[in-house]
Amino acid sequence: MAQGGKSIVVIGAGIIGLTSALQLQSALGSNSSITIVARDWPSDENVHYTSPWAGAHGRPFPATSALEIQQQELSKVTDAVLRSQATSEPACGVVFMDGYDYLSCPSEAYTHLRGGYGDAEGLQVLPKQELPKGTNITFGTRYRTWSLNPPVYCAYLLRKFQLRGGKTLRRSLTCAEEAFSLASNVDTVVNCSGFGFGDPAFFPIRGQTCLVSNPCDRTINQLNADGTWTFIIPRPLEGGTIIGGTRESHDWTEHPRPETRERVLALAAKMYPPILGRDGKFHVIRDIVGRRPARISGFRLEAEYMKGPHLKGRKIIHAYGAEGFGYAISWGVAQKVLDLACGGHDSVARPSL
Repeated sequence: MAQGGKSIVVIGAGIIGLTSALQLQSALGSNSSITIVARDWPSDENVHYTSPWAGAHGRPFPATSALEIQQQELSKVTDAVLRSQATSEPACGVVFMDGYDYLSCPSEAYTHLRGGYGDAEGLQVLPKQELPKGTNITFGTRYRTWSLNPPVYCAYLLRKFQLRGGKTLRRSLTCAEEAFSLASNVDTVVNCSGFGFGDPAFFPIRGQTCLVSNPCDRTINQLNADGTWTFIIPRPLEGGTIIGGTRESHDWTEHPRPETRERVLALAAKMYPPILGRDGKFHVIRDIVGRRPARISGFRLEAEYMKGPHLKGRKIIHAYGAEGFGYAISWGVAQKVLDLACGGHDSVARPSL
């Protein structure tokens, strides 16, 4: 590292860690040293390592709270970056396509296109004759959005980071402070650990989906009458299609439940029959279970300044607890991490519990 540069260690090689490391590397240049340390990496399979399992796509929503407004703003940054990557580097696994929302008993925020929902690219309210037949869906929209192939995209980000001189280290840490000793003169640690090292506000949200080989040319999200969601998310570059899903808070079960597979596939077939193809069947590749990292008070994005004789003057930037929104907010978070690393104000920080 050249004199006067920064030495930064990023904890975590999920989507938040990879984008943050790349953003720091790109902005700070060769004058600084960026290292990623993680237990799990792209191509690893671990229920705790959520990024490869995701149904990664963009879905607009009406922002009706401060947290949702923050999430929406971060998502706009991500949308712009992904559009650029999809155009300039199509092999990265990002594709833009039509997206559809179908809703039972929608709130006025949806039907009146409030809270930025109506600002989604190309958003149009669907006429009733275009809503799914034989269902209780009363409202629907079509818009332009993105979908990506998580294993391909994460590998692409890691390869880009390494080719630019980024350092990587496979290690399991017990606390974020350990990262200060992993490289020379580390002044900043970025905690993208997902689970937060014993954060009392943390809890897992279990998600079970099914990866099928049936192709689909659109993303579809359906809000059911019981408040659950059914979704179809294609993975570009012949990655299959994700059918989901569940949102089970505080559920640590890592094995797929057969009855859940049957239910989500049946709901998806009813929602969008063309996905079944000519033989009228789903062709299952595998069941997927992942633990989305969540926090009671929402995503943590703030700088913590160290005290004590050995760490005084250094800081940990916390960026974890994104639930199922990691891909959607990733590049927006990366920009905020860069701002905090360079001494910017903690404008989007939330108090930690």
